Parts: sequence; structure tokens; C-alpha cells
Amino acid sequence: MSVRLTRQQPIFENRYDAGRQLALRLAEYRNRSAVVLAIPNGGVLVGLGVALALNADFNIIISRKIPLPLSPEGGFGAVTDDGTTILNEDMVKRFNLSQQQINYQVSRVRTDIRQRSLLYHGKRPPSVVKGKTVLIVDDGLASGYTMMAAVESIRYRQPNEIIVAVPVASATALPKVEKVANRVVACVSGFGPQFYVSDFYRYWHEPSDEEVLQCFKEWGLRHRPDISSLGKKKDNQP
Repeated sequence: MSVRLTRQQPIFENRYDAGRQLALRLAEYRNRSAVVLAIPNGGVLVGLGVALALNADFNIIISRKIPLPLSPEGGFGAVTDDGTTILNEDMVKRFNLSQQQINYQVSRVRTDIRQRSLLYHGKRPPSVVKGKTVLIVDDGLASGYTMMAAVESIRYRQPNEIIVAVPVASATALPKVEKVANRVVACVSGFGPQFYVSDFYRYWHEPSDEEVLQCFKEWGLRHRPDISSLGKKKDNQP
């Protein structure tokens, strides 16, 4: 159960601290062959601590907000790296967006996703998630659409269950995401007329591509497969 706050206040020092705190709520998944998929950029910094604490595989699922024309800070849906697209129909109607405007904005986001995918994946192959527990991690849920698109995208790959794990979530986003995921774990729920994920962090910045890549490098250096499970696998070999 998450702590409910009626006003915004710093709870986490930064995203790395948020990852450590979130990992404590996910201890039951340690050494269970779970897969942590982080949404870049900010989710990767959070996901690093979760993946290390759970001794889990660590990779990304790219899901990007579709920005409103002339108001890029707002969004009307999200797109993932496999083309999964979810629209916020209320926002589409409110701004009277035409199909041409929608297609144009989606096309721009897909171009950005392709560039990020080439940079972040590199030589790292996609994680195998079929039949496994997948934890999708981000630095917070505001509208929830970016996460909903990520969940739908991963669902196509037939995991055993999908756990959404975030340090903070808005009261409006939680019920939406709970409908599509098997479980949602959040340290803090934010209530109030205005909600900004950044308000719950003492130090907030836009992570660079270099910082994202450094997270995966650190995970590669520090991650060690569970020795006991490797021993059992070896003993069972003919």
C-alpha cells in the first residue's frame, strides 16, 4: 500500500534513492528470474536500483508521450517501440484534433523512438519475457498513458504477469493503470488539484543519454546471476 499525500513534498533525494526505496517494496520478487524493464530516460535511473536489489534482468521498454500540437508539455497519448499506440480520447476531443494532426504527432514520436532504440539497445538483445514476471519501472505516473502503452506492448509478448512499479503516482493515474496491469506498486500516491512527479524529488533533472547508458554499464558490472540456481541447472544437465 502506498502512502497518500494531499500536498506535494520531496520524498526522494533523487531517482537513485527512489529506486532503492521502491526495491524494498518489491523484495518478494528477488531471485525469481524477474525482468525489470525501465522506461527511459528517468525510469532507467530508478530501475537500476530495483534490478540490482532483485538480482533481475535489466532492459528497457521505450514508451513516449504524444505531445499536443503547439503545447508539447501536454500529451494526448503514448507510443511504444513496437508501435503500440494509446490515445487519450478526452484530450483528442477537448483540443479537437484531426486525424492528420494525430498522425503527424505520432510519426514524430516514432522517429524519436527509433533513434533512442538504436542508441540504448546497442548490441543488447531484447529480454525474453514470455512466461516470466515483468516489472515495468518509471520515475512516476502522472496521466498514466505512457505506462499503459508500455503494459499493452509487453502483454503481447506473453509474460506470466506484469507488475508496474513506480516511486510516485497520481490519484487519477493509479486506477487506470491498475486496470491493465496485474499489480501496481507505488511508494507514494499524490492527491491534489495539481500533480507533478518532479515535486516529490528533492533533486530533479532530465537524464542524458550518457547517464542512461552508464546505468546499464553499472548493472553489467555489478549484476551477478544467482549462484545456487546456476548450480542446480548444471547438476540437471545430462
